[in-house]
Parts: sequence; C-alpha cells; structure tokens
Amino acid sequence: MTITINGKSCECEKGEFLLRIAERNGIEIPTLCHHDAVEGQGCCRLCIVETVTRGRSQIVVSCVYPVEKECEVFTDSEKVRRERGIILRLLEKRAPDSPEIRALCEKYDAPRIDRFVKADSGKCVMCGLCVKACAELSVGAISTVNRGVAKEIATPYHEPSSVCVGCGSCASICPTHAIEVKETKDTRIIWGKSFRLVRCRRCGAVIGTEQEIAMAAERAGQEADGLCSNCRQMRIADVFAGTYGN
Repeated sequence: MTITINGKSCECEKGEFLLRIAERNGIEIPTLCHHDAVEGQGCCRLCIVETVTRGRSQIVVSCVYPVEKECEVFTDSEKVRRERGIILRLLEKRAPDSPEIRALCEKYDAPRIDRFVKADSGKCVMCGLCVKACAELSVGAISTVNRGVAKEIATPYHEPSSVCVGCGSCASICPTHAIEVKETKDTRIIWGKSFRLVRCRRCGAVIGTEQEIAMAAERAGQEADGLCSNCRQMRIADVFAGTYGN
C-alpha cells in the first residue's frame, strides 16, 4: 500500500501506525509521549498531522493512527500548525519549568495565548510514559494520583515505595526530565528512597541497584554474575576464542 506524506510516496502495511511510516521515511513529526520501549500513548497530542482521504480532511494523532487506506498526509499544514501551537502552549502552562517545552514552542512558533493559566511550577506534562515504563519494564511502583489540576505522578501516599527497585526507568524515559534522581559514588536516591549501587567486578562501571539486579536475576532464572553488559560480552568472546580460536 502507498500513502503520500508531504508529497513523498511512502510504502506501508495496512494497519501500520502513521508515525512509524513517517520515521522510516525520514519525515520529522514532533513527539513527547512516544517511545520505542513502550506502546503508543497518544496522550500529549503533539504528533498530530492532517490526513486527506477522498477529499475529506481530519486531524489525527499519528502515533496511534493506523493507516487503513491510501491517503495524503500533511505534517505541517496551516491547520496542523495552529492546533499544534495551542497544544504546545497548554503544555507550557502545565510545565512552566521545562526547557524542552519552551524549546518546542520556539521551534514550532507557538502563538502567545494569555488566557491560559500557568501552573505555579513543574516540568511534568502528565504524558504517563514513566508510569507505563515502570509497569511494563519494572515493578509498577508509581501511578497517577488525584484528579483535574491536582493530578500528578507519585508513589502511594507520597511515601517511599516498598516495591521500587530504584532502576530509574521512569526517569530515563521522561521527555522533560521531571523525575529527580540523585547519585553519589555508591548511592542512588529516587522517589524519596535510597539504594546502594553495585559496580561491575571487572571494570567498575555501575550496573544498577542491589534490588534492581536481584529482580533481573530472578526474572532471568539465574544468579547475578556481577558483570556489566559490556564485560559480559567480552567474557563470552573470551570463552568463545579460547574454545574455538586458532
């Protein structure tokens, strides 16, 4: 099947998400809540595009929009620029301390809209990536709490989580760096909880927290070997060379 994006013919499979097709063809569509590690969220709405099918135009969220028939797609039409500008200014009011959102507002020439009320502070845009990453890749230690303007991401009752392993997946996937992580030589502090860091017994690089390593070993059904991924690959290569080399 063939669709046209900004005048460029793009081959795709029926049901393939529009954002994937654009990325594969080198066509930029801005995103915040999209990440390859988890399924599409469709929360931030920043990746909107305009599709035209049989003369009918509509604005769709490209990260969760499956292409079902041939169509024309415009990623920077007047309609898209107008709606994306409003979305960006809303995100800016929600996260006034985020340099990433300010940069996007400047890049996409978002209009000034004075009627929107700015939050007192914060960087979180409530995209939900951190919650989904924690649930799918770790232990589900955080979630959304409260409703409306009081809605936020937090641990239960804002207390240090009994199940958090300190892996930092939530912080690494956050598009606006809203989750605070403090690290010293031997310690990582996140969500108000302190974790001891474990270093590779071969090169000394940080592998992770004690709890994180224990969880990974349990899921893999084997004991932790105390090596980082690079040293583990080197050890395998050494064993292979020693066994099969010459």
